[in-house]
Amino acid sequence: MTRRISWTLLAVLVLAQICYPLTTGPTRAGLTVATVVLGWLLSVGHALLSRGPRVAAALVAVATGGGFAIEAIGVATGVPFGSYDYSGELGPKLAGVPLIIPLAWTWMAWPAWLAAVRLTGGSGTPTGNGTSTGNGTPPGHGTPTGRWVGRIALAAVGLAAWDLFLDPQMVAEGYWVWRDATPALPGLAGIPVSNYLGWLLFAVLLMSALRPLAGPAAEHTDRRDHPMLALYLWTYFSSILAHAVFLDLPASALWGAAGMAVTAVPLAVTLLRARRPHHARRDDHQPHRPGVDATR
Repeated sequence: MTRRISWTLLAVLVLAQICYPLTTGPTRAGLTVATVVLGWLLSVGHALLSRGPRVAAALVAVATGGGFAIEAIGVATGVPFGSYDYSGELGPKLAGVPLIIPLAWTWMAWPAWLAAVRLTGGSGTPTGNGTSTGNGTPPGHGTPTGRWVGRIALAAVGLAAWDLFLDPQMVAEGYWVWRDATPALPGLAGIPVSNYLGWLLFAVLLMSALRPLAGPAAEHTDRRDHPMLALYLWTYFSSILAHAVFLDLPASALWGAAGMAVTAVPLAVTLLRARRPHHARRDDHQPHRPGVDATR
């Protein structure tokens, strides 16, 4: 049931995003709002159906609630992103923040977290003490502290790097404007570097708070999470294509491709390796026996 509903919502979301370059003006703004709402429903719904109300409530609290709080502070004070203002094209506002903005944080925070869990040894069946079975722990993440640090880092970068696509696209549409856009990354004029650093700071705080609030159910991944991992990879590859080909934003295509690759590329490799036949993966770990394997 969880996978069926998640795959269905993901298919609708993908269709909406495919339509985005084909629209303009108010239609495009309305489609943007609808896409964000769909993404929020997909992520929160998946968290609820796959792990229960505690995890879903934690996700909403830290990503939706925390996202609204940091955006309201940002609009009022310029900290931590820089000074900016939202236009009125993204729907109703509260404290100067369109209500869909914190939904966007939530939409991508959950798949970024699950991708990081998958990459840091969280693939398997949960056990009674909150750990998981399986042999997915990569080198360098063998200790609990190392695994936690690596997981937070991958999840935070995986979320924050998305803004290398998102902000240039939204600024180009006029959905928000920066009062002081210097210094900026090469090719991304109109957006200060402080914006991306602010995203990274909040992403670290968000991911650090998510696990304690969500509990041990958020420490593992399984087949139910495939739609979320597919969402993360779809966002990565489709954003590169859209920015490079359809939206005439080649610089953000390159920056976003480089930034999200930190999480997306290892995730894609891990999932592809997991699809290989079991005997092929087993043979990769068999020691070479001179004089015996040479005849195989």
